[in-house]
Amino acid sequence: MRSTHIRSVAVAVAVTTAATGLAGTAFAGPATGERQPAATASATTAAQVVAAARTAAFAHAAATGVGAGDELRPQDVMIDPEGARHVRFVRTHQGMPVLGGDLVVHLSRRLAYTGVTRAADHSVRPAATEAKLTARQAEEKAAAAADGDAGPARLVVDARDGAATLAYQVSVDGANGSSTVVVDALTGRVRSNTPDSDEFLSPRLLDTLRRHGETLDPATGTGARALAGASVTAATRYPVTAHGSGRSLFVGKVPLTTTQTARKNFLLKDPTRYGTETRDAKGRETESFGQGAEFTSTTDSWGNGTTSSRGSAAADAQYGITETLDFYRKTFGRKGMANNSKPARAMVHWGKKVGNAFWDSTCGCMLYGDGDGDEIKKPLVVLDVTGHELTHGVVDATAKLEPTYVDNDGNQFGEPGALNESLADIFGSGVEFFANNPKNPPNYLLGEKLGLRQKFLRRLDHPSLDRLEGTVDYWSPEVADAEVHAGSGVSSHAFYLLAEGSGRKKIGATTYDSPTYDGSTVTGIGRAKATAIFYRALTRYMVSSTDFHDARIATLKAAKDLYGASGVEYRTVDQAWAAVDVTEADTPGARH
Repeated sequence: MRSTHIRSVAVAVAVTTAATGLAGTAFAGPATGERQPAATASATTAAQVVAAARTAAFAHAAATGVGAGDELRPQDVMIDPEGARHVRFVRTHQGMPVLGGDLVVHLSRRLAYTGVTRAADHSVRPAATEAKLTARQAEEKAAAAADGDAGPARLVVDARDGAATLAYQVSVDGANGSSTVVVDALTGRVRSNTPDSDEFLSPRLLDTLRRHGETLDPATGTGARALAGASVTAATRYPVTAHGSGRSLFVGKVPLTTTQTARKNFLLKDPTRYGTETRDAKGRETESFGQGAEFTSTTDSWGNGTTSSRGSAAADAQYGITETLDFYRKTFGRKGMANNSKPARAMVHWGKKVGNAFWDSTCGCMLYGDGDGDEIKKPLVVLDVTGHELTHGVVDATAKLEPTYVDNDGNQFGEPGALNESLADIFGSGVEFFANNPKNPPNYLLGEKLGLRQKFLRRLDHPSLDRLEGTVDYWSPEVADAEVHAGSGVSSHAFYLLAEGSGRKKIGATTYDSPTYDGSTVTGIGRAKATAIFYRALTRYMVSSTDFHDARIATLKAAKDLYGASGVEYRTVDQAWAAVDVTEADTPGARH
């Protein structure tokens, strides 16, 4: 899971439109809408929408929870082709950032208030407004909790746990990466301590692999794909876009768009995808992309298909990132992870004997270790790992789904965190279907190339077949305290049922047999529509505290937006959630 801390957000607003259908090689659905980048959106329109949403939030305070002392800062503005407007806000109270205070205000085409999705279902006003701890004391407690060097503490309102509390938020640079620590400003209790990077392999899973004597030794690929050659003349002015090739570890020979900086000099940087680039960390555990060494070549050929070349892992990383960017752009019109036309970045050969891959929100990039040489034999630059981890970047830029708590070993727990992991699996699988690479055939399995005895890490059709993480098929009250990868099975299973339906079927080379909680039969609506619904739900109707029952409501709203409340799509969303035992009747407590 990603970090629990809410970073400062620029006030600049990106106005976008939603794709109401899907396009691209992975999905057959029609493209009936395009997301509009901020650069082409009317600044006046953006300002009008934000102003109307802010006014509506205060005017409907009983519903939105916004009151005196609150300030709303826009994070995103979404304009749907059918006319709805949605403004995602982060909140401050008396000038202090509110953790768990995010909300989305929904408006009609005429900018009339139509509803709200909010993270906090209570007032964000802390009972006490004077800190008993000094900032220095908070920094010392944070440094001790995260075993590192603390940065400056800042006062925040922590509204994540059912009450608003005055707290300090501290960034700590530790031996194992940076963390964000929240310390109660009255009692000194550490309220949360969360790594800023998302690790593909959780501490609990790594421990399980050791106990089971399992190793991750991904199978390599040797296939070739058609490649375009660079075409330059003596009169070429540099830099120019070039078309080279990579000999990757896992998907054979792949085309790579690069930057030619001189007649015989090429840089592993893609100017057609916002300047997306892969660099070499050279064994350093740095979260600064600028400290990575550029990959250059005289031939525009990268890697040799084995770990003997440092460029092989780079070819996999660059290929995986560009395929993920293309998936989001061609499927949803999303321009980059944060939809701001900024590059996605990666550093390979990160650290020494690091057996993991990360989405690092501090760096804003993917970090890939080379493996620890024991349990993990190769760099985890596999396609669905990259798609999974970069999707955490999309969630980070939208709903910011948070784990409920993190234990002392770094394992994360709770339904919002599990939903985050599930969405990363869902869209990571979508990247595979989009790429449709014969050396990495698409399927609803995650980590199928990692060399595990069970032949996959997780799977969407029947999650409990995963014995390593103990992934669950169905919701129960105990899921609220489940480790996030284990709990992710609930919504992943609901997505699969929505897309493909229940029972036995073969898709490509993989056979699936998806059960249901109550023995019901679900007929899927297809991957294109299911993906459109889950994406719209994420970007419009999910916030940092969204759990599985909230996710059900979010996807029902998304289905209504896209296909109408009387359509088969809406009914199937309801059936799919019921088939994993998420229903209106079993919703815990009062919902907001």
